[in-house]
Amino acid sequence: MIKRFFSSTAEVPDSVEVPRHVAIIMDGNGRWAKKRFLPRVAGHAQGVDRVRGIVEACIERGIEYLTLFAFSSENWRRPQEEVSRLMELFVMALEREVTRMHRNGVCLRVVGDLARFDQNLRDLIEQGEARTQENHRLTLTICANYGGRWDILNAVNNWRRDNPDSVDLSEEALSPYLSMHYAPEPDLFIRTGGEQRISNFLLWQLAYTELYFTETLWPDFDAEKLDLAIDSFRKRERRFGRTSEQLLER
Repeated sequence: MIKRFFSSTAEVPDSVEVPRHVAIIMDGNGRWAKKRFLPRVAGHAQGVDRVRGIVEACIERGIEYLTLFAFSSENWRRPQEEVSRLMELFVMALEREVTRMHRNGVCLRVVGDLARFDQNLRDLIEQGEARTQENHRLTLTICANYGGRWDILNAVNNWRRDNPDSVDLSEEALSPYLSMHYAPEPDLFIRTGGEQRISNFLLWQLAYTELYFTETLWPDFDAEKLDLAIDSFRKRERRFGRTSEQLLER
């Protein structure tokens, strides 16, 4: 059965103690390496290893969706050597982790403009998604060569292609064309590494998401740090346009 999720600007989501969907910008790999007098790629490698622990922690806490910003459409501006190494790490992670994900009931999705990746990487992505598509314990989405503005423009262009005679475009009509149409909007957004911006990540989907920023560098972000973010989330008053008094009346 295909699930359908509505926008938080159209209806009020159910109140939850544990975020159903967590989205993370995994920032700070390079600085983690620099502090240890290591090359930046060593930090990226450590960051890839950290993903496994956070996936397992999310499963244990009952989180249903985890979305990770692995490579933005702007990251191509980095030095070519670093970009090449990031692509190699992506390939290695897919080769090494898909079997583990499948065994743990994780459904893998990769979203973004994948056309720029080489064929081997695209094949591994396709194989990983196909192998895990029936799993429902946790949906892990990797955003790769992804940008929020690209996502919205891509959705609009695809809607126009399918509806050439339509003039009016509604939020409900556009939603199925967005990259993450299969997931509810994130309840909790986390950015590690001390920066306090969303950097073109899930611009449409983060409209009413609770934002959490931490100085912890991504390779040091463990289950305990995740719990701190969840504790912060639990203390938030999520009004979705309503007043505090209206929440008390429920």
